[in-house]
Amino acid sequence: MSQKFQARRDAFHAMHRSGCFAIPNPWDAGSAKYLATLGFKALATTSSGYAWSQGLSDGTVPRELVLQYLRTIVDATDLPVNADFEAGYASTPEGVAESVRMAIDTGVAGLSIEDSTYDEAKPLRDIDDAVKRMRAARAAIDQSGTRTLLVGRAENFIANRPDLDDTIRRLKAYAEAGADCLYAPGIKTREQIAAVVAAVAPKPVNHLIFAESPFTMADVEAMGVRRVSVGGALARCAWAGFIRASRTLAKEGRFDGFAGAASGKELNETFK
Repeated sequence: MSQKFQARRDAFHAMHRSGCFAIPNPWDAGSAKYLATLGFKALATTSSGYAWSQGLSDGTVPRELVLQYLRTIVDATDLPVNADFEAGYASTPEGVAESVRMAIDTGVAGLSIEDSTYDEAKPLRDIDDAVKRMRAARAAIDQSGTRTLLVGRAENFIANRPDLDDTIRRLKAYAEAGADCLYAPGIKTREQIAAVVAAVAPKPVNHLIFAESPFTMADVEAMGVRRVSVGGALARCAWAGFIRASRTLAKEGRFDGFAGAASGKELNETFK
């Protein structure tokens, strides 16, 4: 693996040692390059944002397309990239390890493995199965010698199983299985966030803010959060503008939906 990718991985680990940083989620090369101009220290992919850009729903993109997406974002800037790697694109721990090796080869600095099943009847994996998959991901990373950062995700709150005790039990198990950073997407309150941070300390916590929130970066840093991602929120903002303008044109024959559009000149200057 090239030295530039290893330098990004080393820098990414260092970011998780203190302070709090925002890690926004681009869905294509252009959005990644623009975010880099704003001074962000790292980027993360978004499974939902990329899926929508391909005309697919979240959770339905095949592994080969996801790997291509990872390469696109990694190559777009010099920033470390964390991969939203969903459940590892495999049904077995051995398959997760194979997928993780493929993700590492794209140059990502980190990747997350979640415990979702995408089955409405049983949306979360049994914790023993989830731990085996986390250990498989950890072993694949260790064997690669790349120090790619591993994020363990407990999906309770976005899988309609909002049980904080079970969420914490899962996060602690994933930490013991080798996760470097822990993540419980969907928790929202100050009390929930503080409980998760305390439970997995001293390991860092990623917090997701995917909608308008009363909290600022300073607020979540004070709660002990190490990094903040936004999932598909930026992609949804872009889609909102597109949908509003195109619907106005289609249904009303008007062009005022273009008001407030980004300047073509500014975009061309950005991407020179």
